[in-house]
Amino acid sequence: MKYMLLMNYDPGAQPIGEWTADEMRASGEAMGVIHEELATNGELLGAAALAGPAAAKIVTHDGVGSPVVTDGPFAEAKELLAGYWLIDVESEERAIEIAARTSAAPGRGGRPTAREIHVRPVMRGPDAEM
Repeated sequence: MKYMLLMNYDPGAQPIGEWTADEMRASGEAMGVIHEELATNGELLGAAALAGPAAAKIVTHDGVGSPVVTDGPFAEAKELLAGYWLIDVESEERAIEIAARTSAAPGRGGRPTAREIHVRPVMRGPDAEM
């Protein structure tokens, strides 16, 4: 079963730019261990960190004329997608296990970030089992 693990930027958290080098290294290493495990197990299909909201665009188009492109940042947004992992695992329980480990990665002072990780099943075609 394929899942997207969506990692949001938490505007209430200490900005990562204010973390010490050791805190950033510890967080990166913890995430790297999970990433490497998923890759080694063949569970990782893709992953990416996303640029900040200032680089984001919203595009709308009614099919007539030019599309409307709006620049970020978007002050009204409370949750901003920071990155994702696309995984293929045996069960929802495994996806939740990975999300929990990701949420517990260390942050400031070595404490778990406890960030929300959204676990979303990837839709399949009409002939596929769910």
